Amino acid sequence: MEPFIHVHQYQFIRKQAQIVVNSHANVNDSRVLEAVRASVDDKVTAVFEQLSEEQSRLLKEIRSVDDREKSEAFLLTLKPYVIPFPVVTANLVKKVFPKVKKLKLPAVLEEERKELSYLGWEDTGTKRKFLLACEEGHWQGVYGMFTPVRDKGICMLCHEHTKVGLFMAETKATADGAYVKRGNYICQDSLSCNQHLTDIGRLRDFIEHLNGNKVRWKE
Repeated sequence: MEPFIHVHQYQFIRKQAQIVVNSHANVNDSRVLEAVRASVDDKVTAVFEQLSEEQSRLLKEIRSVDDREKSEAFLLTLKPYVIPFPVVTANLVKKVFPKVKKLKLPAVLEEERKELSYLGWEDTGTKRKFLLACEEGHWQGVYGMFTPVRDKGICMLCHEHTKVGLFMAETKATADGAYVKRGNYICQDSLSCNQHLTDIGRLRDFIEHLNGNKVRWKE
């Protein structure tokens, strides 16, 4: 069976498995537990447009999860079917960020590629943060000034309450050359953000908003 689970879908399934584990730890009523299992099963199935019988059987094993050990075992069975983040090359980065000179790519370990819905990194010299995403073979990216803040906040991308920073991008807004700044708070740690990101739509909307909704995703 070929990989069919996107990273954000895997993270969603992981959270649903934890809901089942928590229910077994706190609920004794078998009818309530069955309702939780059925609800989680439906939610997991709903994040996929189409599933084969084999894929469906694999995902339905979430119903058998009743403790942390079984949850981890279930998630391990899914890992081979997670679609890894594509390999990023210097030429690709130049194409997505044509105006940025001497941009250094971050090192990405092979095992990390199955943890990434987007690639995020900072250029410490310029205090700029870069976000690079790929959806159905199309690439888009955005960069801007990134200022960490002391207090924790809600990340615009993953909606976790964590250490965040203000990401501000400057975009040409009108034909006369005027620029506008757009931004929001996102995680300081992009890898951690990826591990909590369950809705790829929030990432897409964020990048498109900062780019002024005018830049098409590049192949």
